[in-house]
Amino acid sequence: MTIGSHLVTGARSAVEASVEGVRGVSVLVRRGLFDLRRPDHALHAYRCAEKWGPLAGTVAHRAWLSPDAVAIVDDDGPVTHRELDESSNALARALVEGGLGETSVVAVLARDHRGLVVPMLAAAKIGARLVLLNTGTAGPQLAEVVDREGVAMLIHDVDFATVVEAVPASVPRMLTHPGPVVTHSTRPLTPPTTPGGLVLLSSGTTGTPKGAPRERVSILQSAAFLDRVPLPSGRPMVMAAPIFHGTGLSQFILGLALGCTVVLRRRFDAEATVAAVAEHRAASLILVPTMLQRILDLDPDVLARHDTSSLSVILSAGSALPIDLSRRAAVAFGPVLHNLYGSTEVAVALVATPDELRRAPGTVGRPPVGCQVSVLDDAGLPITEPGVVGRVFARSALSFSGYTDGRHKEIADGKLSTGDVGHVDDEGLFFIDGRDDDMIVSGGENVYPLEVENLLTEHPHILEAAVVGVDDPDYGSRLRAHVVVAPGHTLDADAVRAHVKDNLARYKVPRDVVFVSELPRNATGKVLRRNLTDPTSTDTAHP
Repeated sequence: MTIGSHLVTGARSAVEASVEGVRGVSVLVRRGLFDLRRPDHALHAYRCAEKWGPLAGTVAHRAWLSPDAVAIVDDDGPVTHRELDESSNALARALVEGGLGETSVVAVLARDHRGLVVPMLAAAKIGARLVLLNTGTAGPQLAEVVDREGVAMLIHDVDFATVVEAVPASVPRMLTHPGPVVTHSTRPLTPPTTPGGLVLLSSGTTGTPKGAPRERVSILQSAAFLDRVPLPSGRPMVMAAPIFHGTGLSQFILGLALGCTVVLRRRFDAEATVAAVAEHRAASLILVPTMLQRILDLDPDVLARHDTSSLSVILSAGSALPIDLSRRAAVAFGPVLHNLYGSTEVAVALVATPDELRRAPGTVGRPPVGCQVSVLDDAGLPITEPGVVGRVFARSALSFSGYTDGRHKEIADGKLSTGDVGHVDDEGLFFIDGRDDDMIVSGGENVYPLEVENLLTEHPHILEAAVVGVDDPDYGSRLRAHVVVAPGHTLDADAVRAHVKDNLARYKVPRDVVFVSELPRNATGKVLRRNLTDPTSTDTAHP
């Protein structure tokens, strides 16, 4: 490439970045994050974010702007912005007294409550790197992550006392309590040289979770989430999704930045969640698909007892949203469901609006501002023909730059592999057909389990389904369906197979059908497929 070509490419990239920046500011103004009538407020928010990072900066700004407004409500009651800010100042001083600072790594293993939030803020205020640990992590995996990430302080809920025993005693630890109790000064601290950064962990469905760092986050990057999801400003948000997950974290920060009171609960309960929506007149509800299903599976009389008409946004993310679930949600709550597609590594990539879900069931929508998504063929070239399945690659302003262990995602077309396959329809809407490594080759035919699973969950007597491939001496692999039957109904394996045979090609019909009481899932609702591939299992009858 010539010097002139380099200059043209650089100029084009600069122009594209400028255009995206302008679009991003426009989104933030439209959604109420910036008020052009008060540029001093916007400037203060920006300076706080530069000093402390996205979460601590948001709380510091809100503590200046509206100190006595309620920031969060958890199982122990309300907490104001001022209280969060001052409590984290005190804890930050305690951490410094314990020898931690800008080169340290602090890990937190906690459910959603103030005891999680305060350490997150304190770590940012001393410039330490924060590792958010998955509450479903087993002891050996936890020990491996703590060692790999160089954790100098482990802060955890008392609920996880047994799990953290797997971590060497040489790693200092502290209980969250519900919030760390310290007696140090609550006065503001001197900002660190640079914000400490953040490490999110991958789901760990195929082994020990990998660390995906977020070294630097700009306030403009919030536009990627707000562009297609109209989170209402100044109105309560119920956070059912775990904050340690990328979606929960991003929406928690956005909720605080928009002046919302964020309602947290340590443990998810379907009825308690809709009761919280009704009690607080919440305008937004953040959850994962499994949680949405649990809510919709409530007895209709139970659901009707709670007025959820205040909801204008339900955001689902973290795992695939079954088609039947999106239809049921529209009936129960109206046109408010948004489906976000992304990953720990890419963050947000695509968002489907309620109208798109209605018109094209199963879609994951379109890229919001600042995001680019391509479907590539085996040669790494973009597929432009509608309906043709290829590998999905994505890029956003929040994409990571490599795992903490030095590994990286495959890069093509300037984007990261999401590990999924999908296609685009003739309207430009994206669809995910399954995981690239979940593809089953049975008798020479390629089958993606998600298609079969979506069909199975549309059966009126099937609550959940997961399809995996198991070894077969004749076909290489055969399909096995794990089915959860809806309460009050009965079903046998022949009926399940007949339902698939009536709607899909013969080679997509599961040879085996296993009825289970529930599917094994991690804390964010992803099915643990490795737990379903025991080749010794055969058809079982539904009890």
